[in-house]
Amino acid sequence: MRHQLSFACEGAALAASLDNAPGTTGLLIVSGGNEIRSGAHRGMAMLAARIADAGYPVFRFDRRGIGDSEGANGGFESSGPDIAASIAAFRAAAPQVTRIIAFGNCDAASALLLHQPLELDGLIVANPWTYDSDTEETEEPALPPATAIRARYLSRLKDPKSLLRLIKGEVDFRKLFRGLSALKPTAPAAPDSLAGRIDCAVSALGAPATILLATGDRTAQAFMENCPAALDRVSVERLASPSHSFAGDDAAWLAERILDILRR
Repeated sequence: MRHQLSFACEGAALAASLDNAPGTTGLLIVSGGNEIRSGAHRGMAMLAARIADAGYPVFRFDRRGIGDSEGANGGFESSGPDIAASIAAFRAAAPQVTRIIAFGNCDAASALLLHQPLELDGLIVANPWTYDSDTEETEEPALPPATAIRARYLSRLKDPKSLLRLIKGEVDFRKLFRGLSALKPTAPAAPDSLAGRIDCAVSALGAPATILLATGDRTAQAFMENCPAALDRVSVERLASPSHSFAGDDAAWLAERILDILRR
């Protein structure tokens, strides 16, 4: 059963949805970018219904200044109070819940990492956003991350047809040189950069966490490029897909990963 409700955050009324279920473990969904709580193409609403049908209550909300919520939109880096208030509201609305796992994609994943500690029992973070503020929120740079460039050129170098084109002189050597230059190791992210702060936040986590990556997605590729140490600190699951929001058939993979963690 889906219920609409509201809760307070620093004087603003925030809109929320609860897909109720009898389970004592609940899922908190934090929306990314400026998306409302239903998500792109209602993806988060459908995910919530799927998880609730499996017996786990799900709470979603619009942060301040988004959708049906009051207040000013301060972006994901200002959303710590919103997330903390949503946790308290979830517990009040579903008092049987004793354990809360939070899920966020893109900058919602980054927010969950940056605003620790939170009263949560675990995190599921997908395709964390690591681009700094000179790039508009959730707007990818024109050029792909070096990780993607390296993977593309390495695959071409292993392809016999590409090698034959090279021998025949059919390859643009200027483009090849630029691509090969990306094979050089990437310098570590600066400590005060968003990527550096996220990497530090992962190392300081006090709750279990799982990172989900759609390996063909530029945001996921940038995270792998900028936060390589984080991949060794927590559980990581990868899906060979370019879908940033796990759309289409990828939605089933996402739901199964989340349910597997909720069952633990």
